[in-house]
Amino acid sequence: MRVVLQRSKEAKVTVDGKVTGKIDKGYVLLVGITHTDTIEDVRYLAKKVAEIRLYEDEEGKMNHSIKEHGGDILSVSQFTLYADTKKGRRPSFVEAARPEQAEPLWNAFNDALREQGLKVETGIFGAMMDVSLVNDGPVTIILESK
Repeated sequence: MRVVLQRSKEAKVTVDGKVTGKIDKGYVLLVGITHTDTIEDVRYLAKKVAEIRLYEDEEGKMNHSIKEHGGDILSVSQFTLYADTKKGRRPSFVEAARPEQAEPLWNAFNDALREQGLKVETGIFGAMMDVSLVNDGPVTIILESK
């Protein structure tokens, strides 16, 4: 499982002109799932997202988690995080989980984030989405479960 985390001041996802998820401050998570991922990967990354210290303290050091600082999550499924571009000009996506496996794990990930006490907004699985955000910092971190 792979998550690109972007700390944001505001963000939203729009599908067919309709906003499906919107946050003021917090994290935008682009979530990729591979065919070997399990519920353990989901739990591990949800805990990591909730506890990673990416907000500054009074001395300007990243010492506070989103749970301590406050903020919400905007979670967007993104199979393209498992693109293989080593050969040719067209990416291969064979490492990305099939939708029937990926969607339940993405939903479980969002539920696990909620169990960590976080408010979670989402895009729509499998839809063509417009994602907009104001990256705070910018702070962008890649998290992986394996």
